[in-house]
Amino acid sequence: MGHDLSQSVDALLASWQAGDEEGLRRLVPLVYNELRRLAHYNLRNERPDHTLQSAALVHEAYLRLVKQEPMRFENRAHFLAVCAQLMRQILVQYARRRNAAKRNAGYKMTLDDTVTPAPTRTVDVEALDDALKELAKLDPQQSRIVELRYFGGLSIEETAHVVGISPATVKRHWMTARVWLQSQISKAAQDDA
Repeated sequence: MGHDLSQSVDALLASWQAGDEEGLRRLVPLVYNELRRLAHYNLRNERPDHTLQSAALVHEAYLRLVKQEPMRFENRAHFLAVCAQLMRQILVQYARRRNAAKRNAGYKMTLDDTVTPAPTRTVDVEALDDALKELAKLDPQQSRIVELRYFGGLSIEETAHVVGISPATVKRHWMTARVWLQSQISKAAQDDA
């Protein structure tokens, strides 16, 4: 992203925060490709017949942003992280509706060492959401790091910038949180069996 575009994004975020409802509407076209990439990233392991596609997920997230009070965003990465969190909430709601009758009915996502898909290890998105809520009670920062890395697709460095900690601390928390989450998800799967 160019310096001028970055300044425009920051200015529109500030404008929206100050109460200019048009700020968000003018902002979205500037970051739309990034939002589509983020949506595609979040949908990467969904079932092939999922009713939401990347564009629809972006639009759902946008509608949720419009309905909220303007928020304070530090920068573009923080805005995208919040959008990723909204997308996670949307996908979890869809999963809960779809799986209301039967837990673990094929709606799975990957939780691995990297932020790229790894087809060998899958996790039920509902179980992941439940585990993240539990983790947030124990360590809100680790939960936030998982959201930013896993759902937001942010790098270690971008996550460190958004959270305000060092990349080394992000790496350490990311590793610890992954181990804890995998343990919780495995335990939930055993309880459901």
